[in-house]
Amino acid sequence: MPASAKSPKAETGETKGPTGSQTLLRGLDLIDEVSDRPIALAELAERLGLTRSTTHRLASALIDRRFLIFTPRQGYRLGPKLLELGFLAQQQADVVQIGRDHIEALAAASEDTVHLGVRDGDKALYLDKIPGRRRVDISSRVGDRQPMTSTGLGKALMLDDEAKHWRQRFDDERAGDPHAPDYDVWLERMRGYVGLGCAYDLEENEDQIRCVAAPIRDASGRIVAAISVSSAAQYMSDERMTALTGDVLGTAHAISRDLGWREKDRR
Repeated sequence: MPASAKSPKAETGETKGPTGSQTLLRGLDLIDEVSDRPIALAELAERLGLTRSTTHRLASALIDRRFLIFTPRQGYRLGPKLLELGFLAQQQADVVQIGRDHIEALAAASEDTVHLGVRDGDKALYLDKIPGRRRVDISSRVGDRQPMTSTGLGKALMLDDEAKHWRQRFDDERAGDPHAPDYDVWLERMRGYVGLGCAYDLEENEDQIRCVAAPIRDASGRIVAAISVSSAAQYMSDERMTALTGDVLGTAHAISRDLGWREKDRR
């Protein structure tokens, strides 16, 4: 055989056997392949680029440790150990701690104030705030509970709600407010925000303050928090808000992924 030629076994590293790190990575790849549906041995081996015997050995080891289950006529699927670990990971997940580096980076890049908050009953509760570099006074504080229907962060938290819940929240919060927008106008905007996956505050909660907000999702795809970038209206033209939308969504998605969310889970 010419010196430059390699056998299939040499290319897959099966001649000498994989190192410990290679075995670990192959095991993780195997788990990832069966994450969507049960897969038979032949298809799994083809996807991994391994022989059936090597794939079977890896899968058997994972079955022994309860990471996989084998079902006759269906194939390999995720096992109960992953459910246990997922539950523990979710318990340990602190959205403020996980999100801090991300929102600090967003505040530095935008030079504007960034909030992170959650739904607290019928209000939006601010859990973290990174001040911006501009000389803009944003009156919010960590621990503040703000209206849902007038703040960008609150609207982002409501994007998955049904329209009847939007109406109830709007009526409860805007009753008697002479500056409240017409509900049909507000509803049309909310439907647009659902399509965008983010929400805007157009000086509705605080005079001369605008913001762009996006929801954070957990492993189940449920909205569990939201972030927003806020600044004075003079720095938040319609064009800049549009430009910021991608950055805010990107940051929210990065935090969501750290909480176990996957892009294909997006509604």
